[in-house]
Amino acid sequence: MPIATVDPATGETVKTFDALSPEDIEAKLAQASRTFDTYRTTSFFERARMLQQAADLLDADAPDIARVMTTEMGKPVAAARAEAAKCAKTMRWYAEHAPELLADEHPSDADVRDAGAARALVRYRPLGPVLAVMPWNFPLWQVVRFAAPALMAGNVGLLKHASNVPQTALYLEDLFRRAGFPEGCFQTLLIGSKAVEGILRDDRVAAATLTGSEPAGRSVAAIAGDEVKKTVLELGGSDPYVVMPSADVAKAARTAVTARVQNNGQSCIAAKRFIVHEDAFEQFRDAFVEGMRALRVGEPLDEDTDVGPLASEQGRKDLEELVDEAVESGATVLCGGQRPKDFADRGWFYEPTVLADVTPQMRIHHEETFGPVATLYRVESLDEAIEVANDTPFGLSSNLWTGDEADIERFVQDSGAGGVFVNGMTASHPALPFGGAKRSGYGRELAGHGIKEFCNITTVWIGA
Repeated sequence: MPIATVDPATGETVKTFDALSPEDIEAKLAQASRTFDTYRTTSFFERARMLQQAADLLDADAPDIARVMTTEMGKPVAAARAEAAKCAKTMRWYAEHAPELLADEHPSDADVRDAGAARALVRYRPLGPVLAVMPWNFPLWQVVRFAAPALMAGNVGLLKHASNVPQTALYLEDLFRRAGFPEGCFQTLLIGSKAVEGILRDDRVAAATLTGSEPAGRSVAAIAGDEVKKTVLELGGSDPYVVMPSADVAKAARTAVTARVQNNGQSCIAAKRFIVHEDAFEQFRDAFVEGMRALRVGEPLDEDTDVGPLASEQGRKDLEELVDEAVESGATVLCGGQRPKDFADRGWFYEPTVLADVTPQMRIHHEETFGPVATLYRVESLDEAIEVANDTPFGLSSNLWTGDEADIERFVQDSGAGGVFVNGMTASHPALPFGGAKRSGYGRELAGHGIKEFCNITTVWIGA
C-alpha cells in the first residue's frame, strides 16, 4: 500500500509521501537509542510538564487535526474532534497519575526479614525504545493510549502508523516535539509493512505494541517471540450485545445504534452481534432498525453527518462480500444492505444495515464486520445468549443489558471477553485497563496495567 492520504469520501489521492530509506531508518533508530539513554533519567515532574503541554497544544489544534483525520480516514468531523479531546484528557490523566502508578512497592517488614534482607523493594524501570504499529481507525487515540503511558514511564516511542494516515502520524511527532520532549523521544517512521521486521529485530528496539488485524498481530508476535521481546497485541473484535427482558429495552435499542455505528462502524470494540431474549426481541428489533434507518449518511466534514464513508475501497468490498454471502445463505435484510444511492458512484459509503436470521454456517457469524452492519439473534434464555456470545474466535469486550443482579454475576463469570459492560456500551477510559482474550490479543493498555506493560519490573534486595 502506498503511503498516501486518499479521501474516502471521493476516492481522490490528496497527498503522497516517500517511504524512509534504510539510511533514514538507521538514523532514527540511533536517535531513539541516544535519547533513551538520557530521557530515562528524567523526573516524573519533567515528563508530566511536557505531557501536559502536549495536551494543551492538542486542545488548541483539535479543529485542524480533526479535519485531517476526517480527510484521511472518513470519520465524521465531530467524532474526530471528540477523539482529539479524549487524547488530551488521557495525557493529563497519565501526567497526574504516573508517579503513583509507578511508585516503588515495599513488601512487609516480615517478608523482607524472611527474604534475608535489610531492605527490599520493587521498582518499575523503562525498557527502552518501543515500536508501535498502529491502525487507521482511531489515528490519534490508538497512538496516544500507548504514547502517554510509555513516555511517562521513561520509554521512547517509534511509530509505524497505517499507510493511509501519514499526515496524522507526522502531526503526532511534531506535537511531542513542540511540547518540549527531547529530539528522538517520539518519532514517526513512514515505512511500509515489509520494513517492520528489520526494525523489530534491531537490538536497540526493546519491545512492540500492535493494534490491528489478526494476521498483522501474528506476524509481529512471531518476530518478537523469535527475538524474545515483549509485545502487547490488541486485535479484532466481534463484541456481543445481550439484551434481557428485565432491561430498559428502549434505552438498550437507542444505545445499540451508537454502539454499532460509532466511527462509521469501524471499531474493534463496537457491538456487532445483537443477541436478544425472545421476550424483548420484537420491541428491540423494531426500535433498533428504526434508529439505524434514521441515521444520516453523508459527507464526513458535514457537522450533521452520522455515518461517513468506510476508510478504504477494499474495506467496503470485504463488508459487501460478508453481507451478500449471508443474504444468499438465508439472512434477512431488515434495513440497508447496499451502497447509498446518493453515493453510488463516488466514495466508499455503505448503508447502516441490520441482518436477521443469521446462522453459524454463515461467514458473518464468525468473522468481524468492520463497518455499519449489525447481526441480530433471537434467544430463549441467558444460557443460550452466553453460548451465542462466546461462539466467536474473538474476545475483546461484551455488553449485557439487564435489571437482574444474578444475570450480571453469571455473565461476568462466563463471558469470554476482556471487558464486560453492563447497561451501557463498551468504551475505553484511561483509568480502566483495556484488552482482550482469545484471538483479540493479549496484554493490557491504559490504567496502571498499561503503563507497567513496558517496564522492567525490578526486584531490589539489600542485605544487612
